[in-house]
Amino acid sequence: MNKKIKRPTWDEYFMKAAFLVSERSTCLRRHVGAVLVKEKQILATGYNGAPMGVEHCDSVGCLRAHLNVPSGQRHEICRGLHAEQNVLLQAAKHGVSVRESAIYITNAPCSICAKMIINAGITEVIIADNYPDEMAKKFLKEAKIKLRKIGKK
Repeated sequence: MNKKIKRPTWDEYFMKAAFLVSERSTCLRRHVGAVLVKEKQILATGYNGAPMGVEHCDSVGCLRAHLNVPSGQRHEICRGLHAEQNVLLQAAKHGVSVRESAIYITNAPCSICAKMIINAGITEVIIADNYPDEMAKKFLKEAKIKLRKIGKK
């Protein structure tokens, strides 16, 4: 007798992977993970945190928190890179083309990351949660990048 196995959908699978990746984050404010996918294959992963060789926020503290900077503002004073930036850098470091791929992110991108996603040739952004940056959504819409929100699953 054949028993039907309950398997996650592709969206659930890749979003679960993004949440798993986010567990490596050293950010004190928000743990974010990103997974680049093309043709149902993971191309690269990234999470938010300080660059290689630079002290992490969990060791030295968070300047943005110390200055009471609201979420979504003053990214330039953060010592960390965003998950989207790290996933794109990992793909570039290993010579992986991300053109016409999709990106699964635990949170919606900021406007800086949205611009990077657009110029990288990514065609779809799938998020589990929002981020307080309306300009990012406007950029993605204007560039005709599909944006979908799915549950955390």
